[in-house]
This record gives sequence, C-alpha cells and structure tokens, in this order.
Amino acid sequence: MGRRIPIRIGLRRGRIRVSVWVVCLAATAMTSPCAQTGQSVPRTQSAPPSSMVVLDRVVAVVNKHAILLSDVDDEIRLSVLDPSRVGHDGLTRQQALEELISRALIEQQIRQEDMAAIQAPQEEVDARLGEIRKELPACVHENCATDAGWAAFLDSRGLTPRRVESYVRYRLEILNFIEQRFRQGIQITPQQIEAYYRDTLLPQYAAGEKAPPLAQVAPRIREILLEQQLNAMFDNWLASLRQQGDIEVLDPSLEPAGNRDSSGGGNL
Repeated sequence: MGRRIPIRIGLRRGRIRVSVWVVCLAATAMTSPCAQTGQSVPRTQSAPPSSMVVLDRVVAVVNKHAILLSDVDDEIRLSVLDPSRVGHDGLTRQQALEELISRALIEQQIRQEDMAAIQAPQEEVDARLGEIRKELPACVHENCATDAGWAAFLDSRGLTPRRVESYVRYRLEILNFIEQRFRQGIQITPQQIEAYYRDTLLPQYAAGEKAPPLAQVAPRIREILLEQQLNAMFDNWLASLRQQGDIEVLDPSLEPAGNRDSSGGGNL
C-alpha cells in the first residue's frame, strides 16, 4: 500500500505542566498499570539486584491516554520501516511524538465507532512484511529477503519480529479505517480527470515527447484524485479531533519549535 497518512498534528493551547515521572518494572514497562495511569510502582526492600527498575516518564496525555518517552523512542526505531522516509533524516523526538499523538486520536475514534471490520488479516500483514523485506532500500542493502539478513537488520536497530509485525498490523488497520470512513461518497468526474490530464500531467512532458493518451492514464489519474480528496478529508477530520480533544505535552523539550515561547516553555 502506497497511501500516505498525513500527520499534521498541532497541539492544543494549554499550560505545560511539570513532567510526571513513573516507575515501572523493566519487564512490564509497556503493559503494567503504571504505563497507562502514570502511577508509581513502589520499590521493595527485598528486591534482588537483578530486579532493577527503569525510569520512564509520561511526555504527553491525549484524552487521558498517556504517551511515554519510551513510546517516542520506539517510534523513532520503527520509522526505519516507513518507505516515505527514505532519503530523509531520522525522526526527531518532536516529530515522533506528533505522530504518536495523531495515532492516539485515531485509535480512540476507532474504538468509539467499534469498527471491527478494519482488522488486518494475517495474510495481509505477511504480504506487507514481505514487501518491506524486498523493497525497502535499507533492507535490500542488508539482504533482508533471507531470514538471517532480516534478523540481523532488526537486531541492529533494536527491533524484534513480533514488534515489527504488531507495528505493520496497526498501520494497515489505520489505513483500512481511513478507507472505510472517508472513501465512500467521494465522486471523481470525467471533467476532473480531463483537467488533471491537461493541467498537471501534460506539462510534465517536454516539447516533442509523446504523452500517453488520456484513456490509458485515466484510471491512475482517478486514483490520484481520490487520494487527494481522501487526504484532505482526513486532515480536516484530524484537525477537528484535535480541537475537541484534550492534548497536553508535559515535556517542554518535545514541543514543536514553532510553538515555544521566548522563555522556552509555557503556552502552546
């Protein structure tokens, strides 16, 4: 699937609060209640040295859903699997947080609408993983088509097969949700296709070059126009969710640079 999910998340204006620190056992940092509620897990005096605890902290809250710093770092590691980032620098923590905020809003909406039909079947997940292993430039260079090459690729980036499969499945489900929610009702007229062909496609050909006939490229133009309208509708919907939701960034260092005031913190 080559469709993009535009992430243009802006943060609701509101006073930055002091960062909340949470303490989670290393083995359960992502699934324990403290990861979801921000409550601390007390240390026990009898804990052996091998039961070391790790500090994680809540960096943002989206409608009472906590996003941890470890989630942000995980998103940065996983961004290597995104074909749209080929040729670009790696995600910054600010960019990763914005994408996590966006996905949290979408996930909450999916739960509200109880859209079980968006679940991606295993064969679709496997097919997408196969595409990544064969087509992602970084994977091609490291021979990810082989099991040994794929394992080495993931290990060098701090990833596991299970985590990558979960990430791919989740992205496919978001795409399915967007398709089901917004594509219905979009109508592309022959006049729109002709206008795109005349005003956008033909000027891309140099003088003397033969452009393909309209009938040949019309199906592809229709898909392009569909995606443009789909993305515009999605952007508007996401902006509405942001305005209606309660989004707080608790770590001033993760604010988008344009939202910081002269004192380096404060209002968004």
